[in-house]
Amino acid sequence: MRVRHGFFARWRGTEYEASPDGDRVRLYVSEHADGFRQISPGRFVQVVAASEVEDVRYVSTYCTWRGEPFVVLGEHQGWLRVEYTGGKAPVAESLGLELFDRGVYQAWASKHEVEDVREESV
Repeated sequence: MRVRHGFFARWRGTEYEASPDGDRVRLYVSEHADGFRQISPGRFVQVVAASEVEDVRYVSTYCTWRGEPFVVLGEHQGWLRVEYTGGKAPVAESLGLELFDRGVYQAWASKHEVEDVREESV
């Protein structure tokens, strides 16, 4: 399962993790590639003109866990970090979710327990 949450851009026919910044877009890869410079171990960047980018979109991964709607924020060793999107505090509390911030409830869910995993783009 591939969990994607954030900006992605298509440049020269390839999709990259991205960070739009006005008239520029920063493109990221995890291994060295022509034109990319290393900014940290396993992280390389190339800045291109926004006019050169074919498509920029924000991708979120959603799922259902224990019958309720969640957005998937990340993945680690067979677990998914999920955030409740149902907006009902009593439901979140009954599920035993952690109160991360005011009105924001999160948990670690086994990826074998989640259903209806899907991506949505805007």
